[in-house]
Amino acid sequence: MIAGMSALSRLVFLVAFTLMQAESLNSEERALGAYIDAHNGESLGLLERVVNINSGTQNFDGVREVGRVFGAELEQLGFQRRWVDGVAFKRAGHLVADHPGTGPRILLIGHLDTVFEKDSPFQKFERIDERNARGPGIIDMKGGDVVMIGALKALQSIGVLKSMNVVVVMTGDEEDSGEPLSTAREALVSAARGADLAIGFEDGPADPRLAVTARRGTMGWQVRSHGTPAHSSQIFREDIGYGATYELARILNAFRERMAGEPHLTFNPGVMLGGTSVEFDPVQLRGSAFGKTNVVAEHAVVSGDLRALSREQFEKAKQTMTEIVSASLPHTSSTITFDEGYPPMAPTAGNARLLAMYDQASRDLGYGAVTAVTPDRAGAADVSFAASEVKTIIDGVGLMGHDDHTVKETADLNTLPSQTKRMAVLLYRIVKNGLK
Repeated sequence: MIAGMSALSRLVFLVAFTLMQAESLNSEERALGAYIDAHNGESLGLLERVVNINSGTQNFDGVREVGRVFGAELEQLGFQRRWVDGVAFKRAGHLVADHPGTGPRILLIGHLDTVFEKDSPFQKFERIDERNARGPGIIDMKGGDVVMIGALKALQSIGVLKSMNVVVVMTGDEEDSGEPLSTAREALVSAARGADLAIGFEDGPADPRLAVTARRGTMGWQVRSHGTPAHSSQIFREDIGYGATYELARILNAFRERMAGEPHLTFNPGVMLGGTSVEFDPVQLRGSAFGKTNVVAEHAVVSGDLRALSREQFEKAKQTMTEIVSASLPHTSSTITFDEGYPPMAPTAGNARLLAMYDQASRDLGYGAVTAVTPDRAGAADVSFAASEVKTIIDGVGLMGHDDHTVKETADLNTLPSQTKRMAVLLYRIVKNGLK
């Protein structure tokens, strides 16, 4: 439309649009935006600093150092910070920072670690051009942490933060969770208790037009099958049966026949071994098998993941899988086990309401509409652990870019101020007007 206008018409349109935008924001909201624009260079500097600190999950010193950097930023804003030691769950630990105040209790969630360990060739922040930069964890999710900090600084600049009731949790093992998982997420769940809303700063679908209001949970599963060893020429005989490999094939095919196609439910057999003997490492998900073509397989194992949108869907799937496994072929037996996994974040009316407020803030700032991404595109994340305690949540509102978890991980730096403004205005309106 604008491209077809004359120069004068374009100027009139842009002036009118700017005036309309200004009218939709009050003076304090405009001050938030002005502060964020004026201090964008500082936010970029903080982003570069933390990206240049290796914090692969297993680099405990690096994770703690990133925690110290963000902890110091929060302390300057009046937060009381503490470090939750991760010895009990075999990880570095978590940063928790509390800012007691009045009004709704707000939980803000980030994480400190990345998938890039010290031996990765991908270690440093690199400016590609004026708009783009690459670096380990730049969008997943150090950029989201910087968006969070920037929004809080903007709120402090207009005197709003001083009375806010906010708790920040930045976990140190989101990319490779500690065990037991219930212990590793105890600090996050504890912070969620009593919170009125929670916001996660992951990059989500990496599209500023989308946010996350529902996430599928995930858990691992493993099936082990046992058969009667014999010469292959005797397979299917009444006293020999079908062997472990056919038994495992039966199970996987029954999973597919009975459960495939259910909305939001997936179950993927990721690795499978079978033979006379099997050695399988369930942590590294690797192993070896020995067998001969003329011997009926005695052992077989398969390991996979299960994803669902609600606890009820998980329980139904687990029950179905257990029933299938128990109906063994003659002279075979099988067992199935499930791990703790990540809980689902089911869609709620509160989530939709919070997204609507975020969408309105985005529109009022001139950045356009924000809609919910399908949960089938939203993987598991820390925010899901808050879902059992908090019924008003959004996620995926951090720094945007592309190719996270790869050595091409790149941030669109233009979204740093825009995402920060959206969040600052949203939090301001929550404080001033409550959850509408």
